Amino acid sequence: MARLVILGGGIAGQTAALHAKKRLGGSHEVLVVTPNSLWNWIPSNIWVGVGLMKPEQVTFPLAPVYKKTGIVYYQAKAVSIHPEGDAENSQPFVTVEHTSPEKKGQREKVTYDYLINSTGPKLNFDATPGLGPLHNSQSVCTFDHAAHAAKALDELTARMRRGEKQTIVIGTGHGTCTCQGAAFEYLFNVEFELRRRKVRDMANIIWISNEQELGDFGIGGMHIKRGGYITHSRVFTESLYTERGVQWITRAHVKEVGKDTILYENLDGEEKTVRFDFAMLLPPFAGVGLKAFDKQGTDITATMFAKSGFMLVDGHYEPKPYDQWLPSDWPSTYQSPKYKNIYAVGIAFAPPHAISKPMINPKGTPIFPAPPRTGMPSGVMARQVAFNVTDMMQGKSTIPTRHASLAKMGAACIASAGSNFWNGTAVSMTMYPIVPDFQTYPDTGRQLRYTSGEIGLAGHWIKHLLHFGFIYKAKANPFWRLVPE
Repeated sequence: MARLVILGGGIAGQTAALHAKKRLGGSHEVLVVTPNSLWNWIPSNIWVGVGLMKPEQVTFPLAPVYKKTGIVYYQAKAVSIHPEGDAENSQPFVTVEHTSPEKKGQREKVTYDYLINSTGPKLNFDATPGLGPLHNSQSVCTFDHAAHAAKALDELTARMRRGEKQTIVIGTGHGTCTCQGAAFEYLFNVEFELRRRKVRDMANIIWISNEQELGDFGIGGMHIKRGGYITHSRVFTESLYTERGVQWITRAHVKEVGKDTILYENLDGEEKTVRFDFAMLLPPFAGVGLKAFDKQGTDITATMFAKSGFMLVDGHYEPKPYDQWLPSDWPSTYQSPKYKNIYAVGIAFAPPHAISKPMINPKGTPIFPAPPRTGMPSGVMARQVAFNVTDMMQGKSTIPTRHASLAKMGAACIASAGSNFWNGTAVSMTMYPIVPDFQTYPDTGRQLRYTSGEIGLAGHWIKHLLHFGFIYKAKANPFWRLVPE
């Protein structure tokens, strides 16, 4: 019996674990290592952050799910990978540190035959002084952060009802942030909620972002064909911001978040400030800090991980100028080039470069989004890697045969812009491919037939249905496989 160890139980990890166990049955073991006792459907944290949902509506306990599916569950965090074993034994293993109340702090070696790293990111609030819920700004990255933000928003509303004008700043808290989509959703849900609370006229709402232009979203923006015209997402997005009365600051690297003032640097190298009463700023992502050691105990972290802490896989990582970037730079099997039984999926893998054009100001400060790797793409790559690994475990193949390159993968995204059954809205977007391919589509980088964007009530309904559908799937309820990644 072989053992597959999966590090992380988020969207990618849970997807990989459920598919792998379904295919392997009882003939092989699937073991998940995750420090969390609860699974969180992160896309709905934005609704927790405005008080429309409670944390218990976006989470559920993991232990019962793993018990019923036969997956071994370690509530622990991975500390180090030993892909060659150690001086005593050549069996590869991971050192984990338990986080459950019963074993908290205890370390253990967990051996593996195959390993999938799906740890997700470290929320790197420390990259910007004063950033984060422990300091001067809010976050919706976790359900508890979002609950804290909802409470702060209620306090803000109370001040507005007393006739006090308030300034709200929402966006990214560093020049290299990714996941502008989460901040975008929170921005418009806050704006919608203030209208519902009848205090919108007392709020000045400002968007601040490291995007070169509105509508970039870390994917370099996209072109949409509507009514016979090809329109860039910048126009679509600027129209929405203008319609909702939201000001915007782009090309910004937040340098420091004070008690009521944000200091930022722009692409011209200028330092400016913006005052706030409430700020929700997303942090940049980094790897979780996994170390790697060879058989002799020598630290080989630098050969397995990029400087960012994300794992190197089958991409092309040699530095090259923007005009030489190719779709083929992007990984397709997510297999470690050094250890063929190790894979990394979701945010855990190191991208070869950004998708948006890199921009650096005269002071040498990079101000452009890191590439998003969440949601649908995470689920798809996790499923394909799980299929490849289980094929090899069952002797059906000796190499990965399925591929999931972001340069050959389409994606659909629904971004909430206000939650209400009758007059809520959401932006529904599709694109193909995720990474632009200007060799195949020289004018726009993407196939216009499969790249679209619309806003309306129907998108809001679908967004809510997806909330329930993906939680149902993650619980491994009957026919869970019918819910797509």
